[in-house]
Amino acid sequence: MAVEIALAAVLGAVVGSFLNVVIHRVPLGESIVSPGSHCPHCDAPVATYDNIPVLSWLLLRGRCRNCGGPISPRYPLVELLTAVAFAAIVAVRGFDDDLLLELPFAACLIALAGIDLDHKLLPNRIVYPMAVWGVVATAIAETGDLPEHLIAGAAAFLLLLAAVLAYPAGMGMGDVKLAGAMGLYLGLSIAPALLAAFLSGTVVGVAIIAREGAAARKKAVPFGVFLAFGGLVGVLAGPELIDLYRDHLLS
Repeated sequence: MAVEIALAAVLGAVVGSFLNVVIHRVPLGESIVSPGSHCPHCDAPVATYDNIPVLSWLLLRGRCRNCGGPISPRYPLVELLTAVAFAAIVAVRGFDDDLLLELPFAACLIALAGIDLDHKLLPNRIVYPMAVWGVVATAIAETGDLPEHLIAGAAAFLLLLAAVLAYPAGMGMGDVKLAGAMGLYLGLSIAPALLAAFLSGTVVGVAIIAREGAAARKKAVPFGVFLAFGGLVGVLAGPELIDLYRDHLLS
């Protein structure tokens, strides 16, 4: 598996480079295809040899070769995170047809988390195609499980819709739609994924309140980030967490 894991890491780094473009351009309504990568300060095109994931940023010490302007460390971090996520998925889940479902899912989650952090927005331009591919890829890779995944998507959508209706200030419809899309990918594993999302969101929320006091209660927290974290938990450990619940907590 070492070769497959290494290939997945390289693919993840390359995909992460593209996700940086998505994170920056989609909220602005710009094309993710044209123009090519360029410096945000001087607009100089980024040469191919300066566009190697992670490595180019390190060699350039985080600065544009043309004007010396700073390049955010978020770029190599997204590339590294995607590489680690892809490698972990292959290491844990294996190198098989399910990667049609798992790797695009992880990539979409990372892009949406980055956008939600920056803009507190989960764009339909990503969520809707993500949901469609969830159905298509499940039909291809896990044909017999398609009904389960459709039910899981509907259940997750309705659960978060109820939460939004009960507490509109906590989440938005973007979170509801993302939860539904996650269910289409994860099937039964959407349960531990949502649990991980709510637990991590609660921990971070309590920490912010403890640090900033009552004023923090008015501070909007991008819940899409926690949904993305939960989604990755669901991919990497969802079936095992369900089995643990069945074997130990129900026995």
